[in-house]
Amino acid sequence: MTASTTGAVQTRKRRRRTNARQNLIGWLFVGPFGIVFLALLVLPICYALYLSLYQKTLMAGTTFAGFDNYLKAFDDPSFLKGVWFVIRFSLVLIPIQMIISLAIALILDEVTSRFARFSRLMIFLPYAIPTVIGALMWGFLYSRNFGPIADVFGAFGAAGPDLLSTNMIFYGLLNVVTWQWAGYYMIILYAALQGIDPTLYEAARIDGASRWQIIFRIKIRLLTPALVLILVFALIGTLQFFNEPKIIQQLAAGAIPDDFTPNMYAYQQAFTLANSNYSSTISFALGAVVFICVYVFMLATRKRGNFMS
Repeated sequence: MTASTTGAVQTRKRRRRTNARQNLIGWLFVGPFGIVFLALLVLPICYALYLSLYQKTLMAGTTFAGFDNYLKAFDDPSFLKGVWFVIRFSLVLIPIQMIISLAIALILDEVTSRFARFSRLMIFLPYAIPTVIGALMWGFLYSRNFGPIADVFGAFGAAGPDLLSTNMIFYGLLNVVTWQWAGYYMIILYAALQGIDPTLYEAARIDGASRWQIIFRIKIRLLTPALVLILVFALIGTLQFFNEPKIIQQLAAGAIPDDFTPNMYAYQQAFTLANSNYSSTISFALGAVVFICVYVFMLATRKRGNFMS
């Protein structure tokens, strides 16, 4: 073996040892997250899937049910009613959230003063407030007995709207969720606006474009990827609606039943009725509904290319 061949072999060995060492260091950094990810996400999901395929009764004990639980879920009036509610809620909530967050982002993009930075912080602040605190706060504001909204209407001799009643709870929750999330979506859109090349605006002005034409024909069109992103986020989050109605349920005097949303129904089955098998089934059935809705939306937007066109 020549000296050059021996040197090439040694070089390859050193390179392999270096690559192995680098891979080991990489796995050491990723390892803690991987352990937490497996222990707190993957394994619980697998266990929940296992539970959803079994049925537990007093007479027969635990038996394999296969997909019978899923057939039962999609024929369950309580589950279907909850799914229909969150779909209706999404159809109203998501456009309102997107319009408000887009309008605020466009306004703040035009303003460059210190007040604009303070405004961004204040608008984003509701998202930083824990959901439990926010829901309790709005429950207090909505109260007809001691809430400030009722006091304001009472000062004019009028009765304020009972946003915790059965007929108005839809709008009460609509306001709470919009207040909680509009600031977060605004930050996403504002960051996307900051990434647009300012020379596009200058070129448009030179060509005689007005401010409104720049907004609608440049800014909003270039915001399409960010708008799709927040729409998907909002769709997934709204279909899994749980925190706000569960907290306000204690204040709404029967306006929010235990099967108000699919997640609340799953919670009732697991922790009130001790039916963990059927609760897991409802959770995975809801996951299927979320996946189908998001997939249909993404497929529709991909075919059209740009849902703003």
